[in-house]
Amino acid sequence: MRELFAGAKVMERLPKSLVLFRDYDRKKLVSDVIAGITVGLVALPLAMAFAIASGVPPQAGLYCAIVAGFLISALGGSSTQIGGPTGAFVVVVFGIVARYGIDGLFMCTLMAGAMLVVIGATGLGTAVKFIPRPVVVGFTNGIAVIIASTQIRDFFGLKVEKVPGEFVARMTILLHNANTFSAADTSLAVISLLLIVVFIRYVKKIPGYIVALFAGTALVVTLRLPVATIGSRFGGIPSGIPAMHIPTFRAGLLRPLISPAITVAMLGAIESLMSAVVSDRMSGDRHNPNVELVGQGIANIMSPLFGGLPATGAIARTATNIRSGAKTPLAGMVHALTLLMVITFVAPMARFIPMSALAAILLVVSYNMGEWHEIPELLKLSRLEVGTWLVTFLLTVFADLTVAVEAGMILAALVFIHKVTATTTVSEVTQEYVREGYAHILQHKEIPPYVVIFRIHGPFLFGGTDKIQEILSRLGDLPPIVILRLRNMTAIDATGLQALKHLANEIHASKRELILCGAREQPAQLMRQADFQEHVGCGNVRANIGDALNRAKELYPSMTKNSSPEMKWGRRSTDMRPLVSG
Repeated sequence: MRELFAGAKVMERLPKSLVLFRDYDRKKLVSDVIAGITVGLVALPLAMAFAIASGVPPQAGLYCAIVAGFLISALGGSSTQIGGPTGAFVVVVFGIVARYGIDGLFMCTLMAGAMLVVIGATGLGTAVKFIPRPVVVGFTNGIAVIIASTQIRDFFGLKVEKVPGEFVARMTILLHNANTFSAADTSLAVISLLLIVVFIRYVKKIPGYIVALFAGTALVVTLRLPVATIGSRFGGIPSGIPAMHIPTFRAGLLRPLISPAITVAMLGAIESLMSAVVSDRMSGDRHNPNVELVGQGIANIMSPLFGGLPATGAIARTATNIRSGAKTPLAGMVHALTLLMVITFVAPMARFIPMSALAAILLVVSYNMGEWHEIPELLKLSRLEVGTWLVTFLLTVFADLTVAVEAGMILAALVFIHKVTATTTVSEVTQEYVREGYAHILQHKEIPPYVVIFRIHGPFLFGGTDKIQEILSRLGDLPPIVILRLRNMTAIDATGLQALKHLANEIHASKRELILCGAREQPAQLMRQADFQEHVGCGNVRANIGDALNRAKELYPSMTKNSSPEMKWGRRSTDMRPLVSG
């Protein structure tokens, strides 16, 4: 038994590539190769566009996608995640390059990589969950706005030599030079934008980014359009395998780069683990956060040695990878090798790629990464959480991303303290209180075999919401109706609501029903503000456990008619342990 336990512990520390290749077969190989080539072609324009937006040559993005993309798949803890340069780093990288130069960026990336290795190796990968939803949405919104603003010059072909790094100064310069726009650049950008939107909406199997890139390049070559291209701006892209080069070490930069390195490490951890969660939901797998961060760290140590940018998990490319049929990390390695083949044999053609087409691609990326659908949901919550989001967003756009995240975390901590203290009460136990409690007790209530009851005990706030996984991990074996008892849940926040929303979506996707019952004053009020009943179902939010059981009796007959014959469950009336605790 001890040997088995030790073996399980070792398996938990291994990269997914080693674990999943044990039962590899030809069918998986074909699926992985097709997916890898597909996502490699999708990554081609994105890698160049992110590099250019960050203020560095386009090959820096490609080298990052090749080196870091391969290592993240080979050494990470997710089976289908794709790594490489992402929009989250654009703002930070641009600021680092402007202030410390390209060698400063490479030093900062190395430092961030070492931090990520330490975070993952010491088991602190799960600490990323302590960043609340309003802060994540705030800086994601802000980054999207900044990326979009950096693409205005190339989209319209404005004659501006250098675009300022600060948002207000940038927009002022662009508005001042609005009359210098180029009709050719603007037309090509609009065509590229329309192609991307049309293919994303109507021809989903063909990546719109690739179509826009090749169509724009073909128009430049055939019509000899007078537009800015990679060749006119950067002189093209070097062909061949990227050479290893040790960055110039400047001891004087170590101290000032600590803060940017922490920002890069935290952004890399957040983005990669968010992407890994998306990968889990789409593929049905479960990633190892600590192994993933070690892999991300090693990738960020190696990327600058080949002239690459910081890397993290890329949500859109990960989703493309899974939709294309990826089964194992080999798909991510093939994606990197595909890019290597492209720059080895097709690099000379890259000089014709128009900057306006890349600007159109990044505008779509910035819109998609903005999490705009989260804003209406956040605005329904408490003023404290809305304020946390707004401060993080405004500081990201008008100040600095590091300052924004620090301020957002401080505000989130204050909101956390406020919610916990506000739900702490001292009151007399009266006869009325005892009578009201009868409706909530489970004793002497019959729990039918088609119902399972879970309960949340304590505050359900950011940092503890991952415990809802205890329900999701058993979902396939649960009966058709799940009751979640909230009588002992003292407080909830935006991150907790997000977790319950995800739980409801997963339960409904499995053809089951979720009933919530017994919510106390603060959680009940916040759920009403957020119109949470829309996510659970009309009539599925009940006052107490008795009402919830009655609702289950109403739902069960219709579910029996519609359920598939393979859905089976066992009686669970005695399984009442607190599987979700605060």
